[in-house]
Amino acid sequence: MDTFDRTSSPLVEHTDVAIIGGGPSGASAAAWLSRQGLDVRVFERQHFPRFSIGESLLPQCMVHLQTCGLLDAARAGNFQPKNGAAFCWNGNDAAIDFREKFTPGPGTTWQVERADFDQRLLDGAREAGAHVEHGISVTGFTPDARQPQIDLRDEDGATRRVSARFVLDASGYGRVLARLTELDCPSTLPTRGALFTHVEGLYGDDDYDREKILIGVHPEQDDIWYWLIPFPDGRASVGVVAGIDDLDAAGDDDPARYRALMNAEPRFAELLKGVTPVRDITRLAGYSSNIERLYGPGFAVLGNAGEFLDPVFSSGITIALDSSMRAAPLVMRQLEGQAVDWDADFEAPLREGIATFRAFIDAWYDGDLQRIIFHERQAPRVREMLSAILAGYAWDRDNPFVSASRRRLKSLAQACALETSPSP
Repeated sequence: MDTFDRTSSPLVEHTDVAIIGGGPSGASAAAWLSRQGLDVRVFERQHFPRFSIGESLLPQCMVHLQTCGLLDAARAGNFQPKNGAAFCWNGNDAAIDFREKFTPGPGTTWQVERADFDQRLLDGAREAGAHVEHGISVTGFTPDARQPQIDLRDEDGATRRVSARFVLDASGYGRVLARLTELDCPSTLPTRGALFTHVEGLYGDDDYDREKILIGVHPEQDDIWYWLIPFPDGRASVGVVAGIDDLDAAGDDDPARYRALMNAEPRFAELLKGVTPVRDITRLAGYSSNIERLYGPGFAVLGNAGEFLDPVFSSGITIALDSSMRAAPLVMRQLEGQAVDWDADFEAPLREGIATFRAFIDAWYDGDLQRIIFHERQAPRVREMLSAILAGYAWDRDNPFVSASRRRLKSLAQACALETSPSP
């Protein structure tokens, strides 16, 4: 761990809450806490706007954006509306409409280009009173229940130390505190990779629904899947996810692999005729991650900085915002001198929702969820329960597919294989 000697360190700066990272979880926590009158400082390594993947939101996000006061800031971006997910596989089509769901709450959201979306959220946090610095790396951390400290280095190499009353790690894939506190641990999910780009000129046909993310399944290997996330004006994010060996076997280099895999899925091949890529083909691999514990003396870990599952159902930002809106009120209570049970009130419930998403992701890759989604005679009540979880409402214990996800998904998949659709 890279820390400073307290006896020789420079003058220590002080704040109420130090937040590492200015993405959605960091910005939302900063906005909420600043509105409570706390001194909040956000330290972000990159300069915004910056590209990021994870561009399809879930309706549950709208609840959290409203809670932290950033919904209007996001709405001003005029992002592409999203009301569900469409699926294609070997000429078969299916769709899930998030407005037809079991759980109360918003049924629509947006597809967003993250450079603009994240910038708007962070600007909203500034307007709420948070102080934001860019180009700052966290090089060390000293956990402490009352006065944790972080060591910083700017782009010119200058170092300093900040003492806070609480630290939140919202560093995303940087996973700053997971590394510095040695809480990082490998994910139990198989290692997969993605190839993706952005395109222009995608206008589709009469059956192309811009208000839904399109998820395709490889015609021969059902653990290879595709995404197409529409943006306004014919732009879109397009990618493919597969095991690393399958990616590498598809061509001599990543552009060739991307083209070969896209051409293998008929619906994607048709939609992408004549489009123009506007970004280089990018590879992202080994992105799934985990952490032993999401909190410690004077700190908590938010969103992808703790655990990231898989991009198939766009759960990343939902989990990030849920974690920040669970943590921020607990930070406030702790700083007011109240007793806080971080395990019972933060880690355990957050992990419950993540486990629900995990069950759906596992069911997707073992083929059960694909059999369910493409089944033609799904009971409407069951469809609404599945829709609610895919819309992000993975913490609704009244939903039977939350309280017993794996067992019910397995039973439903078996019933679909027998061409029946029992109630859960």
